[in-house]
Amino acid sequence: TQKPEALLERIIKASSKEGDTVLDPFCGCGTAVVAAHRLKRNWIGIDITHLAISLMKWRLKTNFPDIAFSVVGEPVDLAGAEALAKENRYQFQWWALSLIGARPFGDKKKGADTGIDGFLFFNDAGETKKAVVSVKSGKVGVSQIRELIRVVEREKAEMGFFLTLKTATAPMKEEAAEVGFYLDSFGNKYLKLQIFTNEELLKGKQPETPQKIGPFHSFSNKNKTKKKNKKNNTFRTTLI
Repeated sequence: TQKPEALLERIIKASSKEGDTVLDPFCGCGTAVVAAHRLKRNWIGIDITHLAISLMKWRLKTNFPDIAFSVVGEPVDLAGAEALAKENRYQFQWWALSLIGARPFGDKKKGADTGIDGFLFFNDAGETKKAVVSVKSGKVGVSQIRELIRVVEREKAEMGFFLTLKTATAPMKEEAAEVGFYLDSFGNKYLKLQIFTNEELLKGKQPETPQKIGPFHSFSNKNKTKKKNKKNNTFRTTLI
């Protein structure tokens, strides 16, 4: 159960001093590590799902834009991504979504296949728009692109993103290109359906959209009135 950040700050202040290390082995949404970082403690946060790690990374970067931390246990190359996909395809799915800042559909639920694995939200002239995201770890073909096109239309989404562990075929790319462009309020054109391999994402490639909105933007920040420390903090910070 998530605890108020103010409560965790009181506990950390009472039990440690600046420069000490705070360990949270079940850090969930990251309240303890955020509180520890704000109070200039080193910290280690541990959780078992890539969904939780994704939320913690987003929350830390939202509260501390200049923060630097290491993540242990996430794939860093194609071999690692393939291993994760074989071990647990849902964990792979959540990890892949985190690479582009997309929010998992249904969060931790593993319900019926709706053709939607996640949503990526973006801002266009003050209005929130959405893109449907589909993640595939097995064989892929043009039929899956056609299915994503149908889902984008059904959901009345502005765009669609197809994330694949395998290399996309030429017919897949041609089918995606035929969908055309999304035209934003400033006249900028973006491919309406974009395909990315996990290898490309690991190298830093990102969807082209208007201004993206964070995947957990509905999360309520309890400390909006507090001033953020703009300095680069140098304490040790690790997510596992």
